[in-house]
Amino acid sequence: MRTWLATAAFEGRRVVSGFLKSASLNAVAKKTLALATLLTVGPATALAQSSGEAGGEASLKLPDLSSVSFLNGAIDGHRLLLIGILFCIFGLGFGMVIYLRLKNLPVHRSMREISELIYETCKTYLITQGRFILLLWVFIAVIITLYFGWLKPVPGKSVALTLPIILLFSLVGIAGSYGVAWFGIRVNTFANSRTAFASLPGKPFPVYQIPLEAGMSIGMMLISVELLIMLIILLFVPGDYAGPCFIGFAIGESLGAAALRIAGGIFTKIADIGSDLMKIVFKIKEDDARNPGVIADCTGDNAGDSVGPSADGFETYGVTGVALITFILLGVKNPDVQVQLLVWIFVMRVMMLIASSLSYFLNGAIAKAKYGNADEMDFETPLTSLVWLTSIVSIALTYLVSYFIIPALGSDATQWWKLATIISCGTLAGALIPELVKSFTSVHSRHVKEVVISAEEGGASLGILSGFVAGNFSGYYLGLSMMFLMAIAYSMSTLGLAAAATMLAPAVFAFGLVAFGFLGMGPVTIAVDSYGPVTDNAQSVYELSLIEQVPNVESEIKKEFNMAVNFERAKHLLEANDGAGNTFKATAKPVLIGTAVVGATTMIFSIIMALTSGLTENVDKLSLLHAPFFLGLITGGAMIYWFTGASTQAVTTGAYRAVEFIKANIKLDGVAKASVEDSKKVVEICTKYAQKGMLNIFIAVFFGTLAFAFVEPFFFVGYLISIAIFGLYQAIFMANAGAAWDNAKKIVEVEMKQKGTPLHDATVIGDTVGDPFKDTSSVALNPVIKFTTLFGLLAVELAVTLTRDQGSTITNVLALVFFLVSFYFVYRSFYGMRIRSGNAE
Repeated sequence: MRTWLATAAFEGRRVVSGFLKSASLNAVAKKTLALATLLTVGPATALAQSSGEAGGEASLKLPDLSSVSFLNGAIDGHRLLLIGILFCIFGLGFGMVIYLRLKNLPVHRSMREISELIYETCKTYLITQGRFILLLWVFIAVIITLYFGWLKPVPGKSVALTLPIILLFSLVGIAGSYGVAWFGIRVNTFANSRTAFASLPGKPFPVYQIPLEAGMSIGMMLISVELLIMLIILLFVPGDYAGPCFIGFAIGESLGAAALRIAGGIFTKIADIGSDLMKIVFKIKEDDARNPGVIADCTGDNAGDSVGPSADGFETYGVTGVALITFILLGVKNPDVQVQLLVWIFVMRVMMLIASSLSYFLNGAIAKAKYGNADEMDFETPLTSLVWLTSIVSIALTYLVSYFIIPALGSDATQWWKLATIISCGTLAGALIPELVKSFTSVHSRHVKEVVISAEEGGASLGILSGFVAGNFSGYYLGLSMMFLMAIAYSMSTLGLAAAATMLAPAVFAFGLVAFGFLGMGPVTIAVDSYGPVTDNAQSVYELSLIEQVPNVESEIKKEFNMAVNFERAKHLLEANDGAGNTFKATAKPVLIGTAVVGATTMIFSIIMALTSGLTENVDKLSLLHAPFFLGLITGGAMIYWFTGASTQAVTTGAYRAVEFIKANIKLDGVAKASVEDSKKVVEICTKYAQKGMLNIFIAVFFGTLAFAFVEPFFFVGYLISIAIFGLYQAIFMANAGAAWDNAKKIVEVEMKQKGTPLHDATVIGDTVGDPFKDTSSVALNPVIKFTTLFGLLAVELAVTLTRDQGSTITNVLALVFFLVSFYFVYRSFYGMRIRSGNAE
């Protein structure tokens, strides 16, 4: 056993590394410059120009935080935020304590060996992606040097200082995204085997507790690292150079998040579909050890459902914070009010760490008292109570902290509760949206049960149609809820905020605060999202360990761990808990996409401010009566639908090849496990198509954004608004339809006990349709919207400058050239990826 595991781990690393050297890197060598440009400008423009000032946010200067006193003059802003660093250290310690606790939990050797094999394979994937990201960074460094060192140097600052700062902090950003992703995988691969082992006595509470602990460890670590880096820039970097630091940090975190999120989403669903379809073809059980696709599926669970969300969450928190800082520095003229708002926002972020940890411990005590010795429990119930409790505590602290930190904003003593109400709209959304999502995705949902009923009579076709219904209805309810909460925030912004803060466009600031509030329950949002990959892997670890076949295993466990085992009960609990994991994975997705869309409002506003010279000219072009603006609205929808097809095509072709290989090589007689060679081949197939799909998508998005920015500035504004709105609803629809199909299958397996029946086959087919819906296309729309909006800030600046200096002819020619390049990769994303029967590609 151990020899087989060690060989598998070594071979897995070798094959992926070899694959990169032979296949991916050859392709990368041809396309890296364009892709590197995309990845550079995307995050850089989290700070891009908003007032038409040369240098953009790199030229921003932070005010002196010590110039304003807080808490009735007891402490200045700089010292107050220094205390926040202690809370970040507490958050890091919290994450590490749980990490060590999980590592030291009891686990049978057969399960530990499987989880370590999964971790080794995940390490191979992460190392593969890390090399790819660093390769891109080399080209990005060249582009940064050209742009900030030659084309657009930061005014009044030495190039010899600004360039190294930007490059250094870009590496810090990469390390942040990559590091939290790696930490998440390590924690989850400890937790998966410990959860599987904890199920053996047949009690449900440990099966719930371990995945949640793992999730909180990741959530606290992620938010604490991001906040610590931001505070270090604010407190210890001279104000003149904070802008370049923020630029570099945003570059790095966006680069890491994009590569890990999109490629991970493609990888995981190729593996998942390839593994799942074998249940229909060969009538074998879930996670059968003889299926060579199962190890790849376990790796994909972490690559797509742990690595991707962790890196994406890290970037989302960073970019949202940077956007608010940028707005405050550009939209508020009074330096004292700038300091008040900056300190208030960061104190609020620290308080949200406290709110999440307090709620976690309180909810844990209640759950243990209620379910600690219970024989039955609904796994969703304590997760739901945790989300709502955190929301309530966060809102209460929001008002309390606002009262003490900004009792008077400028000369207005009423703004503290108005601003607290605006943030609370976002915090409430962080609990309300998951509750609405559950109505369409939970195993208790009437929509999900409708999918099962439809599949019983009409097979896979009617089951799929019912999933479409669930996804479409969810778009209606979630869209209206976001609109309603944003409308409240807007109404609050009209109550004197502009006068009190001498603020331009307070409604835009309010929408940014709503996005900030969305993320207010950060550690808990990440925790319930990370719950899913642990529960999914725990099932796989149980089956792959073949623990039931270990000689004298019951007496061995009794002697070593003083534990009586109930194998059938354990399998039932793991399957039921996986249903809860599916539901809460689904709840986090609309929160992140909603944050991207609401946050994009601030970035689009920056472009509008630049194009209208602070809303003093050309405002009439932001109208349906201006044809280019209207045409841009139409074009954005086209790009969203292409992206959905391209990302799904990468999964479809990869899954076809995986299924083709598995069907040809699976051995069901005379073996207990699939061979190492066959398992590594499935991993290779997943890696190949994840890399190919990601490259096509990134290059097409990059050149498409350039093309549309160069066509006409207000055309591009319409385009950005369109992709945000189309992307929001497409992502909600796909995420919730996919989750409904997934949990319909879970109902058939757990509640109805009908594995291997035609009904089960029908729901498995629905689940395979939903796999790229929920875990590839929908989740990847988040970084695509952010990339396009952030990059657009810089692209418009370049286009306007070029038109002014060289005339419109050159920009029109470049727009056509960029569009043709983009169109080629759009074309290639299908015709270069399509399935060619009999051709192994």
